[in-house]
Amino acid sequence: MKHIVVIGNGVAGSTAARHVRKRSDHKVTMISDENPLFYSRTALMYIYMGHMTVKDTQPYDYDFWKKNRIDLIQSRVTNINTKDQVLTLSNKQSVAYDSLVIATGSCSNKFGWPGQDLEGVQGLYHLQDLTTMENKTKNAKNAVVVGGGLIGIEMVEMLLTRGIKVTMLVRENGFWTNVLPKEDSDFIGNHISKHHVEMRYATELKEIIDDGSRHVKAIVTNKGDTINADFVGLTVGVHPNTQIVSGTEIETDRGILVDSNLQTSIKNVYAIGDCAQIRKPVAGRRPIEAVWYTGKIMGETVASHICDQPKEYDPGIWFNSAKFFDVEYQTYGTILPNPPENQESFFWKSSTKEVAIRLNFEKDTQHFVGANLFGIRGRHHVFQDWIKNKNTIKEVLEQFGHANFDPEFFKKYELEIIASFNTKYGKNISLKSKKGLGFLKGLRFSGR
Repeated sequence: MKHIVVIGNGVAGSTAARHVRKRSDHKVTMISDENPLFYSRTALMYIYMGHMTVKDTQPYDYDFWKKNRIDLIQSRVTNINTKDQVLTLSNKQSVAYDSLVIATGSCSNKFGWPGQDLEGVQGLYHLQDLTTMENKTKNAKNAVVVGGGLIGIEMVEMLLTRGIKVTMLVRENGFWTNVLPKEDSDFIGNHISKHHVEMRYATELKEIIDDGSRHVKAIVTNKGDTINADFVGLTVGVHPNTQIVSGTEIETDRGILVDSNLQTSIKNVYAIGDCAQIRKPVAGRRPIEAVWYTGKIMGETVASHICDQPKEYDPGIWFNSAKFFDVEYQTYGTILPNPPENQESFFWKSSTKEVAIRLNFEKDTQHFVGANLFGIRGRHHVFQDWIKNKNTIKEVLEQFGHANFDPEFFKKYELEIIASFNTKYGKNISLKSKKGLGFLKGLRFSGR
């Protein structure tokens, strides 16, 4: 029986531990200094907003781990001895391992701004960050959020629920333009502005001003403007947390380098989740992808390898989801800010509701390659199968009603979308009923 040690109990680490247990009788230990139990990091905002408690975000309680014979240690790993295969913890405990899985996640980016370490200035990644934010915003009246991504807009919504006036600094000329095409960006940017957020585009943080007691009182932009701020959120992305392997023989670049089996440069040492960097990613995918579902897939993959059931890491078709205030967002496949020359990109926006959709397809083959959905819920497996099976845009639109996962009495937009597409491209596509499944034969329509 081997001893499998997992450092980090986020979605990647917890999935690895659970799947090692499913596949073997190995001894399993999870070590984390953040929180004793695995919790949903994406739900942090709802704790602050009063919609959930920390316990509500924990899919499994302590008895689950005990019952499944997964030992939990709350401590920090201070040294990894890869030669002797021993860890040293901050509580002076030593833990020997046969296989080690590093799942230490990400750290919030800082770029050396003057005043970035003042009280009231922080990112949002860990549960401890949430506790700090709770304490530092109790009496805040004005806040500045730096960065126009997903974590940034979450923090903006959190602050607004406390009656705090928020200014958002976005370096680009629109919201999230490094990810979204311009029409999509404008659509979401307008929606954010409707929630009384002061958006300052093409504006960067230059300096954070001290109030004289090591606490923030204002910020200065690169345009010379001073904005009062009792709290500053730094949400300009994250980077892999590789500090734990500093000084070891484990190779790193931006992240901890791993092969297709998620093994590092050292035998029996693996890295998964946000901290891992794939040496040779599959075509169209990035070497580092800090998203929930890839961490989960990595956890399952590394468990299979450790339990002598090896399979290469396959991230599948790209997917992500988020929520911009009242607009839910999903993306499937390849949607770039500027589509390549061999792709067509169709955008439709409702004239009455904040609902929009983008569909990309290849010009020559007409194969569907990706979608952005705003305010429309899509069935995950339908969109993924369309892309995987290389269905044409005509087939997708004909069966588009099957992909809608909105509640029963929500307005449906399939006919409007198809009419707009027909007008733009001179087509005569019509929506088919569920009886003519054709290429969707065998798909489930009872849920995502």
